[in-house]
Amino acid sequence: MAYDYDPRGQDFNVAFQADSDFGASNVRGNFSDTKPRILLMGQKRSGKSSIQQVVFHKMSPNETLFLETTNHVVKDEISNSSFVQFQIWDFPGQIDFFDPAFDAEVIFGGCGALVFVIDAQDEYIEPLARLHQTVVRAHQINKDMSFEVFIHKVDGLSDDNKIDVTRDIHERVKEELEHDGLEDEIHMSFYLTSIYDHSIFEAFSKVVQKLIPQLPMLENLLNTLNNKCGIEKSFLFDVVSKIYIATDSTPVDMKSYELCSDIIDVVIDVSCIYGTGDDGTASAYDVKSSSVIKLSNGNVLYLREVNKYLALVCLVSKDPAEKQGILDYNFHCFRDAIQQVFKVHQRAIESRQ
Repeated sequence: MAYDYDPRGQDFNVAFQADSDFGASNVRGNFSDTKPRILLMGQKRSGKSSIQQVVFHKMSPNETLFLETTNHVVKDEISNSSFVQFQIWDFPGQIDFFDPAFDAEVIFGGCGALVFVIDAQDEYIEPLARLHQTVVRAHQINKDMSFEVFIHKVDGLSDDNKIDVTRDIHERVKEELEHDGLEDEIHMSFYLTSIYDHSIFEAFSKVVQKLIPQLPMLENLLNTLNNKCGIEKSFLFDVVSKIYIATDSTPVDMKSYELCSDIIDVVIDVSCIYGTGDDGTASAYDVKSSSVIKLSNGNVLYLREVNKYLALVCLVSKDPAEKQGILDYNFHCFRDAIQQVFKVHQRAIESRQ
């Protein structure tokens, strides 16, 4: 199922709700979709639904305080572009996946990633035990899925506490895997996250990138663009969620990522005010969307529309106006290459369907 979205990102998802007591027969048909799936799991009140609402529904972090506890499985269909197409399944913390009523083959088979959320401000001994049981069971069924651990709500911890909690969780997880002889088979990625800053978007960007088979090609295209145009850092952003589906091979600096992410909001907000006609027919983000913002340190943020779902955002050390011709030419080559990758990927999806 594909659903279009509002440029400001308010209505681009569709939630599918199922009763918490569903069995294998109830979900088998729903799990047959060709899109990769992300399972969002964790203990009750760990912040799973808040993460989903903030990242993919543009909810304000403060509004998540009023969210009710999830008592049923919620499915979100993310269909922003040919690259960003997947399903998120938010599982209530009280569900027992080892109950005979559940078919683990149906739940874990064919999944792309399992994201387990741990509340860093709460006792995490029981959640870590649940994490271990879930990961071991999922790995037995699907050895290709990736395991991601969000050490969440770290905004309430001091820097020293963040280090201590992270080290303790790492050591406990490692000991459990070594005890079962699985330390060489199961690999988990850990992220410190909070809905009150960009860390949750950065973490989900890493998760989604693992579901994109074209990622090495996109990274090479960005590297080539950087070399030809003297760009320091470049991101390929999904406009709605502001997660980046690809970046160049240089390390990601959090401050640079935050700046490049925020320019998307600036462009869309300004376009909504000044870029639409009296009849409101013009889109706030279209083929003409672009922006050049000079920073106080002399660097320049540069944004260009790739397609109606994606934006190229670059950090340039010199004013792009000095080499505008070269930059425009190479950008058009880059955009054409992206479109070609889109077409190949779309044909592959259609052939599978």
